[in-house]
Amino acid sequence: MTEADPGLFGPESVTWQVHGDPMMWVAGVRALYLQALHPRAVRGVMQNSDFRKDAWGRLMRTAGFVGTLTYGTTEAAEKAGARVRRIHRLLKVTDPRTGETYGVDDPALLLWVHCAEVDSYLQVQRRSGFPLTDAQADRYIDEHRRSARLVGLDPAGVPASTAQLAAYFARVRPELAASPDALDVDDFLRRPPVHPLLVPARALLWRHVAALAYQSLPPYAHELYGRPVPPAAAVDRRLRTAGRALRAVPSRLRWQLPPGHILKAMARLGPGSRPTPYKLKRQAILDGPGRAQQQ
Repeated sequence: MTEADPGLFGPESVTWQVHGDPMMWVAGVRALYLQALHPRAVRGVMQNSDFRKDAWGRLMRTAGFVGTLTYGTTEAAEKAGARVRRIHRLLKVTDPRTGETYGVDDPALLLWVHCAEVDSYLQVQRRSGFPLTDAQADRYIDEHRRSARLVGLDPAGVPASTAQLAAYFARVRPELAASPDALDVDDFLRRPPVHPLLVPARALLWRHVAALAYQSLPPYAHELYGRPVPPAAAVDRRLRTAGRALRAVPSRLRWQLPPGHILKAMARLGPGSRPTPYKLKRQAILDGPGRAQQQ
């Protein structure tokens, strides 16, 4: 009998446990806020997508891509990566000020998008109470060099620890700015267009998700966007409160939402593949002294 394919990461990876947590939705919105602060990167989004008209579709496609890479088979992950690389090769961006034309697949831009995502996932999860040791945080970042390869990056040039990730952000910081495109993203995320019947839900639910995502950004991002936030300790309390509330929803109920990557993975690999932070607590016994620090 052929053994089931565990996929790119596998049920014992840190990524497998972290990505099954509902705070990933807040982390995903944080990633959008952070990514938008790179003028060249956000220009590529604005010039090559229908972000304003189909932002919800874009968010769901991104979530589907992350879900496929995390919980899909190796073949499915490789096909998803090949599709993204193929699309990126065709897309060009023009700087309206200088006339410069460059590709969306510029390695520097791909690396920014990758690092902003990984940092957002890790920061929101840790600050909201998801149990990760420093060694596991390093391992999570190292694991994601596999997904970096699938979007066209050389894993050797991708940060492999929290220290390397922090050094990367320090290097790229002078290139960041709240461009008009970034402010458009900020405005959209705060008040996304919805059907009139959904306006109350936007006010009740989405407003809190977007606020938490923004508040969890690093201080330099708040300075660039120009919107103040509560002290970091207050933001941490809000993140932990949101984490407790979302994690109180039974996972089987949460995982029913489409496209159902986790349930499909469990059907393929058996109940022992269920994502759970308890696996990380068991692994923590084997970790050495903490090496990584939260940023």
